[in-house]
Amino acid sequence: VHPNVSQGCQGGCATCSDYNGCLSCKPRLFFVLERTGMKQIGVCLSSCPSGYYGTRYPDINKCAKCKADCDTCFTRNFCTKCKSGFYLYSGKCLEKCPDGLEANNHTMECTSIVHCEASEWSPWSPCTKKGKTCGFKRGNEVRVREIVQHPSARGNPCPATSESRKCIVQRKRCQKEGKGKKNREEKRKKSNKDESKETRQESKGRAARRQNREQRENNNKTQPKKRKAPNKEQNLAPIDTAH
Repeated sequence: VHPNVSQGCQGGCATCSDYNGCLSCKPRLFFVLERTGMKQIGVCLSSCPSGYYGTRYPDINKCAKCKADCDTCFTRNFCTKCKSGFYLYSGKCLEKCPDGLEANNHTMECTSIVHCEASEWSPWSPCTKKGKTCGFKRGNEVRVREIVQHPSARGNPCPATSESRKCIVQRKRCQKEGKGKKNREEKRKKSNKDESKETRQESKGRAARRQNREQRENNNKTQPKKRKAPNKEQNLAPIDTAH
């Protein structure tokens, strides 16, 4: 062992030196060189840092650098995330997406173009004019549909979601709101009047019956009671039959 090499290292190093840091790593750890100014220090990590990918060999596991336009990669030729200004497509980082694809600025990937999709038309609505269904002969009817798939940035735009056309119906008279309200008010007043009349008649009837009852009671109090006629048979003196 070289005099500057130590085997009592910290941080996952199998061997190290005071000047260069780790020289070899413990099993399953990755060896990577980190630059500090003009100096490179060896470190041992459980996974490779951003911009590097891991390679395993029988004697050592190393972290190798990704391509310059790649932020993270699986191998040197297969990128999984691109740096700013590039779009990921099939493991490569491109400045412009191929034909038939569009750049997704949210995921920074080249994705398929999505066109708008709409549902089937609804049935035609009843024929109306100014929000009414009566009082006219010519009006309009409408139908609508919903958007079921919104388009991507380069997709075909969505079509109209409503459609109208003229319609002809048999004219029917509208009931005037004021007249109908007036009729309802008159019916209510008449009903209240009839109820009041019945109530007054019932009150008069009760008052008359009460007055007759009180009059009979007063008459009974003022008339003298009739005395019962004496029984003649009881007042006759006994006949003396001795003479």
